[in-house]
Amino acid sequence: MRAPDDSLLKVDGLRVSFATERGTAKVLDGVNLSIRPGEIMGLVGESGCGKTTLARSILGILPSNARHEAGTIRFRNDDLLALPRSKVDRDIRGRLITFIPQDPFGSFNPLFPVGKQIMEVMKWKSPRREPGAWGGIGGFFAPYPRHRRRADREAALEMLRTVQIPQAEDAFDKLPHQFSGGQRQRLMIALALMPQPDLVIADEPTTALDVTIQAQILKLLKQLAKERGISVLFTTHDMGTAYEICDRVTVMYAGQEVETAPVDDFFRRPSHPYTVRLLESLPHPGRELREIGGEIPALVSPPSGCRFHPRCAYATSACSAQRPDISDVGAEHQVRCYHPATGALVA
Repeated sequence: MRAPDDSLLKVDGLRVSFATERGTAKVLDGVNLSIRPGEIMGLVGESGCGKTTLARSILGILPSNARHEAGTIRFRNDDLLALPRSKVDRDIRGRLITFIPQDPFGSFNPLFPVGKQIMEVMKWKSPRREPGAWGGIGGFFAPYPRHRRRADREAALEMLRTVQIPQAEDAFDKLPHQFSGGQRQRLMIALALMPQPDLVIADEPTTALDVTIQAQILKLLKQLAKERGISVLFTTHDMGTAYEICDRVTVMYAGQEVETAPVDDFFRRPSHPYTVRLLESLPHPGRELREIGGEIPALVSPPSGCRFHPRCAYATSACSAQRPDISDVGAEHQVRCYHPATGALVA
């Protein structure tokens, strides 16, 4: 939401639509988000709320049917949407901003050893490669300088040891299917950290793992990010995961951000009615499950104003007439609501 001046990343009023067979889907509707250096920001919400679209907008990898309608994405004070695509491809995506996907197995080519694939990434994205080098079509065929290749390989092996891949040198020669799911996700974390990025975007990276392995991966990612001062945008629909890893949390609903707060305030004093209902719907000992009434709106013809108003018990005519502005309800705690909650969440 409203970002401090030292924000590493600041998304302001971002609007993105998708052309579909049923019409234009307004997938992101004036979204704001900020991430400070070294901060882990959680982006939470139900499936289809726009988390992945926002992450892919930052990376610049939206599908061909997507259209940027309005807004800016400022990274280190440069608007990524205004920079030449060649510069983003060459110097930012995969170097300063890296990505950890949901499915680590699908991110590797099953036919080649992981070491060969890691070194192909390092050829182009190594922090030892000079920014702007090998531009143009001819750059694709540029040689891999021997001295840098040796340094990159040693750095890659050290990173594999850091993420606790056993026998790192032997692992270089293995095919992807020879690793467990947890090991493959550790490999993806290693790949994301090898270029020494400023920002890592992790798109629900533990969804496909069992609970025990999830905990290990989250602990590792948080530890490495904090040790290296790397910012992380962590998208998830799992509230427990958000609590474990995040410094602050932004909650999205149907393409709009509705609340941002430090993680403790987010869980103890949620302010937006949607956030309150979302947290009340979580399983709790000695309490029946509470569902959120109504249905998630279609994004082809979404409700006007605050998109949650058709499901909100506190909605008034103002809620449907115009989306609320950002208001402060606590230290670094902002909400978009005409009728925010004020008390602590009752278990």
